[in-house]
Amino acid sequence: MTNFKQKTYTSKSGKEYRFQFPGVRAAAQISDRIKNKFGVPQEEKIAEEMMKHVIVSPKLTFDSFESKKEFNDVITEAYRFLEGDDDEVENDDNKQ
Repeated sequence: MTNFKQKTYTSKSGKEYRFQFPGVRAAAQISDRIKNKFGVPQEEKIAEEMMKHVIVSPKLTFDSFESKKEFNDVITEAYRFLEGDDDEVENDDNKQ
């Protein structure tokens, strides 16, 4: 059995989150579920999928966020992690 990659992410506001890659099949299924009938990703669906399948700690809901800015930061970074966009360059904010 494969252990899936994890990453600790510290948001711009200083809160810490743990992301876990759910596997290639699950990532493909998530990619399918987040799109509308025209193939356009939907913000609410992306957030739901990230909170359910990628952000493993702390467990989040929409009400967990104090601001849209924090919401955007965390959900965007979780989605980048899912897609592998963070593999080449680590988040500069986390290196400080």
